[in-house]
Amino acid sequence: MIFEDILGGFATLFSDPYAIWFVFLAAFVGIVFGALPGLTAAAAIAMMLPILIAYNDEIGGLAGLAFLYVIGKSGRYGGSIAAILFNTPGTAASAATMQDGYPMTQKGQAGKALKTATIASAYGDYFGEIVLIFGAVSIAAFTKQFGPPENFAIYLMAFVVIGSVVSDSIIKGIISTLFGAAIALIGEDTITGQFKMTMGIDELESGMALVPLLIGVFVISEVIIQAEKAAKVKMIDLDSTKLDDPTAHYFTWPEFKRCFPLMFRSSIYGSLIGMMPGLGSSVACFVAYGEEKRKAKNKAEWGTGVVEGIAAPESANNAVSGPSMIPLLTLGIPGSTIAAVLIGMFLVNGLQVGPQIFATEPPLFVAGQMMSPREFIFGIFAAGLVGIAAYAIIGYFAAPLIGKAIAVLPTQYLYPVIFMISLAASYSSRASIWDVGFAILFGVIGYGMRRTNFSAAAFIIAFVLTSSMEESFRQSMIISDSGMLVFFQFEYMGKFSYAPIFLIIGAVVVGFRAYSSISASKRA
Repeated sequence: MIFEDILGGFATLFSDPYAIWFVFLAAFVGIVFGALPGLTAAAAIAMMLPILIAYNDEIGGLAGLAFLYVIGKSGRYGGSIAAILFNTPGTAASAATMQDGYPMTQKGQAGKALKTATIASAYGDYFGEIVLIFGAVSIAAFTKQFGPPENFAIYLMAFVVIGSVVSDSIIKGIISTLFGAAIALIGEDTITGQFKMTMGIDELESGMALVPLLIGVFVISEVIIQAEKAAKVKMIDLDSTKLDDPTAHYFTWPEFKRCFPLMFRSSIYGSLIGMMPGLGSSVACFVAYGEEKRKAKNKAEWGTGVVEGIAAPESANNAVSGPSMIPLLTLGIPGSTIAAVLIGMFLVNGLQVGPQIFATEPPLFVAGQMMSPREFIFGIFAAGLVGIAAYAIIGYFAAPLIGKAIAVLPTQYLYPVIFMISLAASYSSRASIWDVGFAILFGVIGYGMRRTNFSAAAFIIAFVLTSSMEESFRQSMIISDSGMLVFFQFEYMGKFSYAPIFLIIGAVVVGFRAYSSISASKRA
C-alpha cells in the first residue's frame, strides 16, 4: 500500500506544472541561505512564506509547500559549507562539522571535506525520509483514535518536554514556552467572542500573526547580530588554499566504505532525535560526533581533520529532517521550528495537520486537479526525495563556487537588503503596517532571547501549539463528567484513554532533565 502511495506521490509531483521546478529552485536557495553565516533554513522559509501564501492559487499549494519543505532540507546541508570553509557554522546544526571540516580546509583538503559533507548529508536525509514515510503512516493509524483528552495531554507533554530540553536552562526553556503561549492567547476568544490581552489596540483583536513573529525572531534578530559582528568576522581566503594532492578533491571509495557504518549509525541517532519535539539537528550532530569519536580507533585524530568527523555529524543532522515531521503529521505537534512554519502552508491548502492528513477524503482542489489529502502529502514526500538528490548534485559540483561567492559578498549591503525584504514580507502577510512594527519588536525580543540564552524555538513552537491545546482542553471539559480528572483517568466515554500515560512521560522527562542539571551543577 505505501509503495503504491509513493509511486502515486511521484505521479502527483510530476503532474504539477510548477512543483518540480520549485523543488530544484528550493534546493539551490536552501544551500545559499544555509551557507550564509547566521542565516538558517527557518529564516529563509519565514521570508518566503508570505509570498507563497499570497500566490498560492497561482502556483498551487503543492509547489509552494514542496518549495518550503526542500528549503528545510537543503538549508541544513548548506550550513556545512560555511562550517568547512569559513570555520563559521552556517546553521547551529553544522557546529560539530567545523571541528574536522575546517582543519581539512587548512590542510588543503576543502574539496574532500565538502564532498564528504554532501554525500553524508544526502545519505542521512534519505534515511530519515524513509523513516518519515513509513513511520508517519503507521503512527497516524494509531493516533487516529485519540480524543480531546489525549490530544490535550499530548500538547501539555510537548510543552513541558520542549521547555525543559531545548535550552541549557530548564527555567529559561519553560519561560520561553510560557511566553510563546501568552502571545498566542492575544486576540478574540473563539467561544465567548471576548477580546483577551489586546490592551485596547484594535489591531490585536485578530490575534498575533505567525509571519511577523517568525521574521522578527529568526531574521531581524540575526541581522542585528550580524551588524555587531561585521567588523569582527574574517572570511578565509580560498584563493590561497593549495590542493596539490589529487585525492584532496574527492571523497574516495575506501573512505566511503570506512565511513559507511558510521553514517548508518549516525542516521539512526538523527532519526530518533528528530522524532522528539524540540531537540533538533544541533543536538543530533553533537550526539553523533561524540558517540562515533568514542567508538573510533583513531579517536586521537578527530578534531585534526578526518573525514569521519564530517560524515558523522552531517549524516545525523540531515537525518533529523524527515522524522521531525512525524510529530506534526501524526499528532499536530511541530517537532522543529521548520515544521512549525510549515503549518501555515498546510492550513492555507485546507489541510489540518494530524492523523487525518492521511485520509482519502474529502478531496482537495490543488494546481488545477482534484486529489485527496493522502495524495497531497505523498506528493510532498516525493518532493523531499527529489529535493535531496537535487541539493546533493548541486552541492557536489558547486559547493566550492558557492563558498567563494559568499566569501566575497559585501555583508555591509547584504544584511540591510535582507532586513528590507523581511519588512516587506511582514507587511505582505496581512497588508498591515502594524505587522511591520511587530516584526521589528520581535526582532529586538529575539535578539535579547539569543543574547540571554532563552529559546526562540520553544517560543515559536509554543505559540503555534497554544490555540490547538486550548481547543482540546475546552472540548475535554465539555465531554467530561469528572472535570479535570478526565486527564488522569484511563477510561472515558467507555474507551481506554492514553492521556495519563502522556502526562507521566512528560513528568519523567522533566524530572530526568532536572536531575541531570542538578548533577551537572554539583560536578561543576
